[in-house]
Amino acid sequence: MISFRRPPCCHRSLRRTALAMACGVALASVLAYPAAAASPEGATAPPEGAAASGGLADFDRSLLAGGGSHATDLSRFERGNIVFPGIYNVDVYLNGEWVGRLDVRLAAPTEQASAVPCVDAALLQRMGLASDKLIAKLQAAGNNACVGLAQLIPDATMAFDLPNLRLDTTVPQAYMRQRPRGWVSPESWDAGVPAFLLNYNLNAYRSDSNGQSQTSTYLGLRSALNIGLWQLRQDSTVTWQSGVAGAPAQRHWQNIDTYVQRALPRWRAVLSVGDSYTDGAVFDSYGLRGVQLVSDDRMLPQSQRGYAPVVRGVAQSNAKVVVNQNGVQIYQTTVAPGPFVISDLYPTGYGGDLDVVVTEADGRQHAFKVPYASVAQSLRAGITRFDMAAGRLRDNALHDQPAVVQAAVQHGFGNRFTGYAGAQGAQGYASALIGGAFNTRWGALALDVTQAHAQIPGKGDYNGRSFRVTYSKIVPETDTSLSVAAYRYSTSGFLSLKDAQYARDFARRGLDTLQNVSGMPQMIDGVPLQSLLSQAQLAALGGSAFVNNNPYAMRGLVQQRNRFTLTLSQQLGQSGGSLYANASISDYWNRSGSDRQFQLGYNSHVGRLSWGVSASRGRTQFGGYDNQFFLSASLPLGNSAHSPSLMFNASHDDQGGNQQQAAVNGTLGQWNQFTYGASASHGSDGIGNAYSVNGGYSGPYATLAASVGHGSGYSQSSANASGAMVVHAGGVTFGPPTGDTVALVHVPGAAGAHITNAPGLRVGRSGYALVPYLAPYQLDTVEIDPQGLPLGVQLDATSGNVAPYAGAIVKLDFKTRYGRALVVRIRTDNGTALPFGSEIRATDGSLAGTVGQGGMALLRVASASGQLAAHWQDASEAEHACRFAYTVPADASRRQIGMMIDATCSATASATTPHGGSAP
Repeated sequence: MISFRRPPCCHRSLRRTALAMACGVALASVLAYPAAAASPEGATAPPEGAAASGGLADFDRSLLAGGGSHATDLSRFERGNIVFPGIYNVDVYLNGEWVGRLDVRLAAPTEQASAVPCVDAALLQRMGLASDKLIAKLQAAGNNACVGLAQLIPDATMAFDLPNLRLDTTVPQAYMRQRPRGWVSPESWDAGVPAFLLNYNLNAYRSDSNGQSQTSTYLGLRSALNIGLWQLRQDSTVTWQSGVAGAPAQRHWQNIDTYVQRALPRWRAVLSVGDSYTDGAVFDSYGLRGVQLVSDDRMLPQSQRGYAPVVRGVAQSNAKVVVNQNGVQIYQTTVAPGPFVISDLYPTGYGGDLDVVVTEADGRQHAFKVPYASVAQSLRAGITRFDMAAGRLRDNALHDQPAVVQAAVQHGFGNRFTGYAGAQGAQGYASALIGGAFNTRWGALALDVTQAHAQIPGKGDYNGRSFRVTYSKIVPETDTSLSVAAYRYSTSGFLSLKDAQYARDFARRGLDTLQNVSGMPQMIDGVPLQSLLSQAQLAALGGSAFVNNNPYAMRGLVQQRNRFTLTLSQQLGQSGGSLYANASISDYWNRSGSDRQFQLGYNSHVGRLSWGVSASRGRTQFGGYDNQFFLSASLPLGNSAHSPSLMFNASHDDQGGNQQQAAVNGTLGQWNQFTYGASASHGSDGIGNAYSVNGGYSGPYATLAASVGHGSGYSQSSANASGAMVVHAGGVTFGPPTGDTVALVHVPGAAGAHITNAPGLRVGRSGYALVPYLAPYQLDTVEIDPQGLPLGVQLDATSGNVAPYAGAIVKLDFKTRYGRALVVRIRTDNGTALPFGSEIRATDGSLAGTVGQGGMALLRVASASGQLAAHWQDASEAEHACRFAYTVPADASRRQIGMMIDATCSATASATTPHGGSAP
C-alpha cells in the first residue's frame, strides 16, 4: 500500500523553491525539450557555419553532492540545451527581420550532438534568397542531405533558439535583395480561420426630472463573418426610447453598412460589394450601394506608408549617413561608395525639413537638406493609389437613389510633386477634378480644381467650378505647427454630387431647390421658431425639406461660396506652455451672413499642476451663436501608480451661465482595470448643486461601467457594457471590445495565463483568449506570461508571430504538454541514489524529466499511474537502465502539484515505497 502526505514545506514554497532545488539541472532540461519528430533518414553532418543554441560549458563534478561520484555522463550538458533531430515549426528571422512561421528540418551530425538547421528550396524562397545557382547546389547535394546555409552563401549563419522556437539567420548584404524596412512577404500574410465575430456596445440611461421619467437604451452591433479571404461586414444600431408626457415609446433600427469584401494582394487593393462608403481621398465621401475597388496602403511596408521624401546622395567611401528632423535623429545607415538612395523613411507627421549628414571613412563630413512637408494628398515617389466605385447613391434623405460612378487616381512623381485626378458621373450630373500636391521648402501645398455640370428638372443647367487650396508647414525654429490650412471657393453654378442629387430630388417632388434664405433664425415673441416646431413642421410650413443635416437652412439647398479652415499649434519654449487654434469661416451664395466658429486655447503646467484655458464660439441648435470660456486644472494626489487625480473646472456659457466642478478620478488593479470617479458641481441660472459618482471595470471578457448623479430637480443613472464574442470551430470565446483584425489564441490547459498584448487579458477555461487588436499586413507578436500556470502545464513557446490580412481572425496555437507533476526520490536496488543526469522516459519514449542531485527528479506524467524507465551512462560509457512504477491517488486533482514519492528502480521488477503524502 502506498501512502501520501504533504511534503514538509508549504505549498507556495514548494512551487517556488523546493522543486527547483530538488531537480537542479533537471528542471531546466525538462522545460527545454520540445516535441520533435523522429530524426529523418539520410541525415548527414551539418555544414560549417551552422549553429545550434547553447554554448560550451565545463561542469565541475565536485560541486555536486558526493563529489559527483554517482553522476552519469554529463558531456551532453556541456553544449547547453540539447536539440533533437526533427521538424520544428519556428519563427524565421533574416538579419533581424521576421520572415514567417515555417517548418524547418534539423538533423544531428552525430548521435550525441545537437541537431542543426537544414536549408531547402522552400526556405530559401520564403527568405527571398532563392536563385538558380543556389537551387542547383541544393539539388546536387541530394534530397536527403542536410545542407547548411553557409555551404550555399559564404559567411551566412543560422542560430536556433530552442526555448523560443526561433531561427535567426544572418546573410551578408551583398546577397540580400533590397527590401524596405517593415517588409513582410505576402506569402506570410495570414487570412485567418473561418469564424464569426460580434462586437456589442450596450448603454442604458435613465433620467428623472420634474416628475417625468425617461429611459433610453442604445445597442451598437458590429458583425464580421470570415471564410478564407472573403469577409462579410454588418454594422447597425438599435435604440429604444420610453414614452414620456403621453408620447408613445419608440424603437428604431438603423443599418449603417452591410458589405462583402476581399483583399487583392497583387493589386494592393480591396474589393467590396454592398452598402458601404467611398474612401474620400479625392472626392467627398458618400454612401454607396454597389461595388468598390480601392487601394489599401496598409499592404505597403510601414516604411512605405504615408508621405516621406526620397533621400539621394553620393558617398566617396564606406560612409555613415545620418538623417535628422527637427533636431532628432530618425535614421542611420551605412552605404557603399557611389550614389545612394534612402527610400524607406517612416512618415513623421506633416513635415520638418530633413538634415542629412554623410560621414566618410576618413572623418570628412558633408551635409545637405531635403525639404519635407506634406498634405493628405501627398504620396511617396513611385506610389500609386486608386479607387473605383459604381452603384447607387445611398442616402435616406433622397426619395430616388440615382446610379453613380466614380474613379480617381493619385501618383507620386517624385519628392516634389504628387498628381491626382478623378471623375464622377450620375443621373443629370458630371464632374472632373485635377490637381497636384507640392513639397517645397516653404511648406506643402495642394491645389485642385473641379468642373461640374448639373441638370435640375424645371431649373435648367448649372455649370460651375470649385477651387481648393490646402497648405501645411512645420517651422522648427519657432516650434510652429500649421497642420492644415484649407480654402475653397465655388462659383455660383457649382454643385457637388450630393447637392446636385438633393436639388434634383426636391425639384421632382415640387419642393424648393436653390432658394435664398436668411442666415438669422426666425423669431416669434423673442423665441426661435425652430424651438416651437419640429423639423417636419418647419419643412411643411416652408414648402421644402430639411436636408444635409444643416439646422440653419431649413428651406431649400444652401450653396457654399467660400470656406476657410485652420488648425494651428505653437509651443512657447521649453516651459512656456503651448497655444492652439482651430477656426472655420463659411459664407454662401443664397444665404445672407456667414458662419464663424473658432476655438482658442492655452495649456501649461507648474510643477505637477497641469492647467489650461480655452474660448470657443459655435452655432447653437437653433441657429444662434454660443460663446464658451473654460478653465481646467489637474493635480495628482500622490506619487504611486494608482494615486488619484484632483481636477477642477470652471466654465461660462452664454446659454447655461457659470458652473464650477471638482472631481477625483483614479485607477486600481495590476492592469489599471478598475476606474472610479466622483464629482461635485455648482451652477448659476437655476442649475444649482449636482453630485455624481462613476466606476468601471475592464475585464478579460467585457468592459463594464456605471454612474449615478443627483442635482436640483433631477436624478440620473446609467449602465454600459461592451465586449466581443467569437464563434469558431473550437467553441465560443468572449473578450473585450475589439478592432477589425484580431487573434484567437489557443493554449490548451493554460487557463489563467496572461496575454501581455492587452491589460488584464487571460486565457479562459476552454484554453482560448481573444487578442483585441492586431496591425494588418505587418509583424504582430503575441506573448503569453506563464506566471500562474499550473506546474503540470508546460509551454513549448511563450510568444508567436503573425502577419494578418486586414479584417482577419487569425488563430495562434501554442503547444502545451500537460500532466501531473511529481517529485520522486529514486534509488536503485542496492539503495544508492540514481545518478545525476539520468533521463526518465515514459513507455512511449517521451522524456518525463531528468534526475537531479540526491536522486531527486521533477517528473511530468500524463496518466494517473504507469511505468517509467531510467537511462544513464557511467564513466566508462556503459549503458544502464531500470524501471519503476508510480500511482497517483484517485482523489488528487489533475492540477495538483508536488506529489512526493520514493521509488525503487529495478532492472527486473518495479516498486514504489511510501515516503510521504500528497500536496494539497
